[in-house]
Amino acid sequence: MKLIINCDGGSRGNPGPAGIGVIFSDEKGKVIKEYAQRIGRATNNEAEYESLIFALQKAKLIFGGKKIKEMPIEVKMDSELVAKQLNGKYKILDRKIEQLFLKTWNLKIDFGDVKFTRVPREKNIEADKLVNRALGSSRVSDGLPGI
Repeated sequence: MKLIINCDGGSRGNPGPAGIGVIFSDEKGKVIKEYAQRIGRATNNEAEYESLIFALQKAKLIFGGKKIKEMPIEVKMDSELVAKQLNGKYKILDRKIEQLFLKTWNLKIDFGDVKFTRVPREKNIEADKLVNRALGSSRVSDGLPGI
């Protein structure tokens, strides 16, 4: 079985109250588990990383250490920054983001084949809805003007 993880994070105010949304599904799209959770105060980029960290921790708990090493995993996110940093395409310039990157990288060591994929926002809408549910809002700021 291939595990697909859609994750998203967002904040109101950037920084401001923040939340995450995570969906685990199989390769056919059948949802296994989903999460919506407030994470306190964060920037949008910090929330994006926090959603990924949460997802990796939960995957290891749900499937166990042995199975997670053998299971191919694709993490889909709409954060270009996070996906490109994890794939070695963008430098990390912010100290807080560097700490979250290292935490993610250290978690990744416990996994086998993990692929980080950036998807358009429209293809991550369900995870985005979970972020909004966590924050009790219809829309979360992503730090971009006019959105």
